[in-house]
Amino acid sequence: MNKPKAIIFDAYGTLFDVNSAAEKSKNKIGDKWEAFANYWRTTQLEYTWLRSLMHRHKDFWQITEDSLDKSMKVFNINKDMKTELLNLYKKLSPFSEVKETLENLKKKEMKLSILSNGTPELLNELVVSNKLDAIFDDIFSIEEVKIYKPDSKVYDLPVNKYKIKPNEIIFLSANTWDVSGGGNYGYNSVWVNRNNTVFDNLDYKPFKEIKSLQQLLDIV
Repeated sequence: MNKPKAIIFDAYGTLFDVNSAAEKSKNKIGDKWEAFANYWRTTQLEYTWLRSLMHRHKDFWQITEDSLDKSMKVFNINKDMKTELLNLYKKLSPFSEVKETLENLKKKEMKLSILSNGTPELLNELVVSNKLDAIFDDIFSIEEVKIYKPDSKVYDLPVNKYKIKPNEIIFLSANTWDVSGGGNYGYNSVWVNRNNTVFDNLDYKPFKEIKSLQQLLDIV
């Protein structure tokens, strides 16, 4: 492919570890912390898709809280932990290779951006708290269009801003459904398969599959 004009990253699960909030509280939650974290994430995503289909939009922070409420009931977690878990979600940890990889990419003449379900406030706090605010040219939130990925209106955002074609974008996500969403839209979608899982059957084969964002440097 020709040199891409923009590299766009999903945030949750791709740059930032969505399980890190529960992990930081595992001494209180106990051995079920990981199952709880996975359930919270799955419920959170399901609510984004269902609300998009029902045209009943709530922003990502409200959905995060709603899905946490259900998850805490399912796993019988003390309701007094809710505020702690929500505060930790605002400061999720990045994956270990993220900062160095982004700093190396910043040296190249391409746009670097985030395209996420998160609210602008949540995303900005995540980026600043992890000292990544000097890296990104833009942070695109679905709140601009009030519908969640994988709706094409979301993938339109960087295309419209940068006045480029979808195939001039490399898009990275650890979420298979998001890789397929971006790929079917026209992006060169790269799957960050950290957990060695199986890809979906959604009419798209990833442009590339990598185990770590560091491998992106070999692509661009």
